[in-house]
Amino acid sequence: MFDWIQHIADWLIYSVFGIGADTHLGTALNFFVYDTLKILLLLFVIVFIMGIVNTYFPIEKLKDYLHRKKLYELEYFFASVFGAITPFCSCSSVPLFIGFVQGGIPLGVTFAFLITSPLVNEVAIVMFIGLFGWKATLIYAGSGILLGTIGGWLLGKLNLEPLLSDWVKSILDKKIQQNKFEEEKRTFRQRLPDITRSAWDIVKGVVIYVIIGIAIGAAMHGYVPENFFGNYLGGGEWWTVPLAVIIAVPMYANAAGIVPVIEVFVAKGVPLGTAIAFMMATVGLSIPEATLLKKVMTIKLIAIYFGIVTIFIILSGFLFNMLL
Repeated sequence: MFDWIQHIADWLIYSVFGIGADTHLGTALNFFVYDTLKILLLLFVIVFIMGIVNTYFPIEKLKDYLHRKKLYELEYFFASVFGAITPFCSCSSVPLFIGFVQGGIPLGVTFAFLITSPLVNEVAIVMFIGLFGWKATLIYAGSGILLGTIGGWLLGKLNLEPLLSDWVKSILDKKIQQNKFEEEKRTFRQRLPDITRSAWDIVKGVVIYVIIGIAIGAAMHGYVPENFFGNYLGGGEWWTVPLAVIIAVPMYANAAGIVPVIEVFVAKGVPLGTAIAFMMATVGLSIPEATLLKKVMTIKLIAIYFGIVTIFIILSGFLFNMLL
């Protein structure tokens, strides 16, 4: 899907600048260019699409629909499944999070997607089947969806909407005001400039956070050696699971990219459950993601979100080690 962006990054870093692909600097810069272009493009496209949706299906109608329909909390499960089938890393999921919030999706349901989307995707599942077998794959995928469902439900019950950033609140207020022009019956062509302008304004509002977040992730991706982690997680003691999660939180990678690393961990004696917990923390929680979320959440809300998901991943790691 994004191969053409990867080709641009390869051409720019390896051909134009002449930096070797086998160097730490080349790896980090390539990662930075690829992820920055991908996330900014995703952000614009998703917000643009949500702008079109909001035009014909306003926020209040969406909220009313969710309140009228008795889904018996299944909306959290559906959001988690949707997150599992979208091939995005934690930072790539943030544009969708912004689009969901902008579209009036309840915050807990949005969190269910945000938790699951980086943890589970179809590429990682295929790689897991080949490397670790069906049992480990089913436990990995099922636990990721369950984690998103329970985490989203819990976060939704905490009524955290007041902890969204003022920037998001202003967007929502503006959208509610713009719903009044729904009665004007303007054509799509007449509304398109406003939709495009709104999407571009949102992209401009978060671009600095994207650059900072991806720069941090790129530095970690290019310069932190794999052996450093494997050496400290192979003992099998109870504390290696929380240590694996705590160490992984500052890292940044997508599920497909980290699966081969997990294979190396397991080959060096790291328990599979501990390795999966490390992977989930790496792809589901990261400093770059927190940097991006700072634009849409207060520090308190980010801390609550990270804290709950971290605890859930640690508990999952203990469970994995008992089952695998």
